Amino acid sequence: MSDLLERLRGRGWRVTSQRRVVAEVLDGDHVHLTADEVHARAARRLPEISRATVYNTLGEMVSLGEVLEVSTDGRAKRYDPNAHRPHQHLVCSGCGTIRDVSTSGDLLSHLPAENRFGFTVATAEVTYRGLCPSCA
Repeated sequence: MSDLLERLRGRGWRVTSQRRVVAEVLDGDHVHLTADEVHARAARRLPEISRATVYNTLGEMVSLGEVLEVSTDGRAKRYDPNAHRPHQHLVCSGCGTIRDVSTSGDLLSHLPAENRFGFTVATAEVTYRGLCPSCA
């Protein structure tokens, strides 16, 4: 059983055949698929799955905090099942490939108090941009 599916079951999520296929498609490291890519892969396994079911299932997974919705540079949203391991993203400016990267240290400590403008900062997100080996 996939890690994502186990986490969803642990939260009492009702697992239907459609939901199972979507979770299985998203399972793995460095997975950042668009909803249409999820639908295409899910339809290979379960031809009757609808695009609406995939979108609704992804929305539920995001609402539960088990999948991250990643938006970069005005491109289609991508879905990242790596929601419980702190990480940043490395994005190719050419093809849009996204990879998960881990950084050392606390990102919040990099923002000096004088640049917080009185905000109580709870989280920080950093996106690294460049060209992947294929686009370089």
